[in-house]
Amino acid sequence: MESKFNFARQLRRQLTPQERRLWYLLRDRRFARFKFRRQLPVGPYILDFVCCRVRLAIELDGGQHDARAGYDARRTAWLALQGWRGLRFWNNELMENEDAVLGTILEALVLSVPSPRPSPWKGEGGVAHFI
Repeated sequence: MESKFNFARQLRRQLTPQERRLWYLLRDRRFARFKFRRQLPVGPYILDFVCCRVRLAIELDGGQHDARAGYDARRTAWLALQGWRGLRFWNNELMENEDAVLGTILEALVLSVPSPRPSPWKGEGGVAHFI
């Protein structure tokens, strides 16, 4: 387990130019005030970018991932079973159409935010009763 955390730390130091750009856009709650983390170990996997609040994982892939389709499918299925939603973008997508990538991320974030609970009914002692 410790080696996975060390590997994640190493990945955080060795970002690709595309990962560096996306991290710049997502970090410090810059993007729609959501907190993101990068290279986060989740179960047996290390996810590129995550918003834990809504369990959204964002993967940014280069050409080397063509050969890893089976691995990516297993990871996606495992994450879905754990309640995570995933988005996957190619490096060139981010570089050629950054606004579209950010729009897709924003849409996923908004759709993932749970709606607030209704206020308790007046006179019910702070307990809401629904029929």
